[in-house]
Amino acid sequence: MKKALLLGTTGVAVALAMLAFGFVAGSPQIAKAGTAQPVQTAQPVQTAGADTKIDRTEVEAIIRDYLLKNPEVLLEVQDALEAKQKEEQRLAALGVIKNAKDQIFNSTFDGVVGNPNGKATIVEFYDYNCGFCKRAIEDMRALTKSDPDLRFVLKEFPILGPDSQKASVVSMAFHLMMPEKYGEFHNALLGGQGRATEATAIKIALSLGADEATLREKMKDASIPEAFSKTYDLANKLQITGTPSYVVGNEVVFGALGQEVLAEKIKAAKAAL
Repeated sequence: MKKALLLGTTGVAVALAMLAFGFVAGSPQIAKAGTAQPVQTAQPVQTAGADTKIDRTEVEAIIRDYLLKNPEVLLEVQDALEAKQKEEQRLAALGVIKNAKDQIFNSTFDGVVGNPNGKATIVEFYDYNCGFCKRAIEDMRALTKSDPDLRFVLKEFPILGPDSQKASVVSMAFHLMMPEKYGEFHNALLGGQGRATEATAIKIALSLGADEATLREKMKDASIPEAFSKTYDLANKLQITGTPSYVVGNEVVFGALGQEVLAEKIKAAKAAL
């Protein structure tokens, strides 16, 4: 945050410097602080030329003095910049969601918990070894329990190393074999203690009735890496770089913000239907 603020304030200082130099170049002299300049309507505007001398030291002193006396300007500009960037991100995500609606909400590769025919849908991008995702599983359970019309889509997004990727391969294979038990598998693996690995994922799959030989064969299915590739591409377009992240209606929600925040987003999405 400090680095971002430093970069932001540096940008502001540079912008002010450019403004100040432009002012000096277009004016015969620099206005002294607190001195009113007469309006000249009949005289031509003096432009920068060979005889125009810019006193860099004086300009820098003016800028420094202004920033020291008005430091809140830096924060105001930083806030305005962040707001502008968030709005640009929102609009970009809106376009992606519109153009990739089926891939986001109705991919056959994704598991679904809650009501599979629910009118409202929330999509979670998650990693089985994400600590925040492990805590957020309680949000999913509470939301699907309290809202019988909620469809909760689980989009595998293994980004935390080889263990996560291998565990997700098992998860995807299990989903291909036994989609009706995928919710149980997901809860057991994400809600379990310790690190999710291929071995722990297979153990859970077998405990739910999967045949090991068939499971291992399904793990080689070409559709699994294809699904991951599509999810990574989709996440990149939505500017999702961490887990958990959610898509609710026409909005991308970043981070484990809790049940109440997600419930409000779902409510807003329902109102927009």
